[in-house]
Amino acid sequence: MSTLLITDIGELTTNVTGLGDEPGDPTGLIRGAAVAVVDGRIAWVGRDGADAAAIVDLAATDRTAADDRTGGVTVVDAAGRAVIPGFVDSHTHLVFGDDRADEFEARMAGQPYVAGGIRRTVAATRAASDAELRARLAGFVAELHAQGTTTFEVKTGYDLTADGEARLARVAREVTDEVTFLGAHVVPAEFAADRDAYVDLVCGQMLAAVRPHARWIDVFCETGAFTPDETRRILRAGIDAGLRPRLHGNQLGHGQGVRIAVELGAWSVDHCTHLDREDVRLLADSDVVATLLPGVEFSTRHPYPDARRLIDAGVTVALASDCNPGTSFTSSMPLMVALAVREMGMTVAEAVWAATAGGARALGREDVGTLALGTRADLVLLDASSRVHLAYRPGVPLVAAVYRGGSRVG
Repeated sequence: MSTLLITDIGELTTNVTGLGDEPGDPTGLIRGAAVAVVDGRIAWVGRDGADAAAIVDLAATDRTAADDRTGGVTVVDAAGRAVIPGFVDSHTHLVFGDDRADEFEARMAGQPYVAGGIRRTVAATRAASDAELRARLAGFVAELHAQGTTTFEVKTGYDLTADGEARLARVAREVTDEVTFLGAHVVPAEFAADRDAYVDLVCGQMLAAVRPHARWIDVFCETGAFTPDETRRILRAGIDAGLRPRLHGNQLGHGQGVRIAVELGAWSVDHCTHLDREDVRLLADSDVVATLLPGVEFSTRHPYPDARRLIDAGVTVALASDCNPGTSFTSSMPLMVALAVREMGMTVAEAVWAATAGGARALGREDVGTLALGTRADLVLLDASSRVHLAYRPGVPLVAAVYRGGSRVG
């Protein structure tokens, strides 16, 4: 048995309603707290003091009674700093070749964003070796951990052949269980004259090749990508194959993405930048999570989603990075929190919840995103007295330590 005890936590975000200092607070904020972790799971959460010390005493007693292989007790003094759950980044595109820095530079000079830039990354990814893809992915995982992300999703979608998409899914599965099949990212150049044939490929041979390595299926439902009818057909094929549906929707303009997500019981609809009143009502009346990706708006200079409108209507909101080489080449969840507070009308508490518990909801996970008894011990120790500093001091490296399953990873 191994035990980790973090004491003298100035401010602990648990995301457990009823556990915090204020009744009804969904972030379960406790001041003057401690956390005990046993064998990678949360074993005790509460106020710092005798109860927390008793956990250590129990662990020490058990260790003494057994042999040396049972591990020991590690005590970390937070020295009044804040602790939050590990960030859950529910939307990334991390397996690809090369980048599109020149495209970003052109956008900043006034060139509009269009979905077709994805084809450039497809060509580069097809040309990359497995070793090159793995090396780049390992770098991104290190970035994620260093910035407090302990759970993350990775999409395919940058090869768009059956064997190539399966390769991307296999590589992604080496670093996360949350792999999403995104063969419907864009129609590749070789199928430009026969879209139906490409949709047939996605729903048939490509889906069969990727299915053993993926948990999710996604479609980019947008002008320049896939139509509503194509989206429905592809998602239904994935559902029939046992994959869980999610989709990109309502990013570049008003469309049917939200309606399709609700209709097919998707776990999440991502972007949600352009919503009408009916879209908001449908989301509020459903279990579909609206995953907002403010890094995209930062990188494209498009209008930000109206998070305040969604939250006030009762919609469950998540935040994610959408880390990708074209429209949001950042893996920083602290930046997403800062942008959500500054640009989208969210409070710090709402933004931190959306970046942790909200992301867990979008992935259908109950074992991460909260610090409740039995959940995986994913914790971030901030080099700050309060989570407010995540938005108050944007761009400053505030992550002092990161624990995943009770083991330090950053």
